[in-house]
Amino acid sequence: MKKIGIIICDRYRRCAGGKCLKSLKQREGAFERYRNTEVELVGYTSCDGCPGGNIEYTVDEMKKNGAEIIHLATGLIVGYPPCQHIEYFSNFIKERYNIEVVYGTHPIPQKYYLMHEKLKTWDNKKWKEIIKDTLVDEKTRLAYD
Repeated sequence: MKKIGIIICDRYRRCAGGKCLKSLKQREGAFERYRNTEVELVGYTSCDGCPGGNIEYTVDEMKKNGAEIIHLATGLIVGYPPCQHIEYFSNFIKERYNIEVVYGTHPIPQKYYLMHEKLKTWDNKKWKEIIKDTLVDEKTRLAYD
């Protein structure tokens, strides 16, 4: 059993988590790593807006609930612009809480993939590493549009 927490971008604070929960259930995108593992979601919240004031506190609460892994949601990756603090969040969480951090949750929807390709958002080594777990095949991306 793996216990996870999800932190979403505050721009999507009203998000009900549909794509994240669908992909967790179907083990797609960044959740494919749990293909043969039971998972319990022990926390779901937003970063609290730029520059991420909730990052400092929310992981502590999630760890108290047993979180072993924190997922920085796909919304932080695909927003316009993508989160400029995502690497810092990951590094801070790892150092402060000694917990694994995963970039992404659900697969990148096709419409975001196509626009970011045009904008060349992810045309560097840093972003290629960040999107690798959520960059799936076109058929799956279309299912998340």
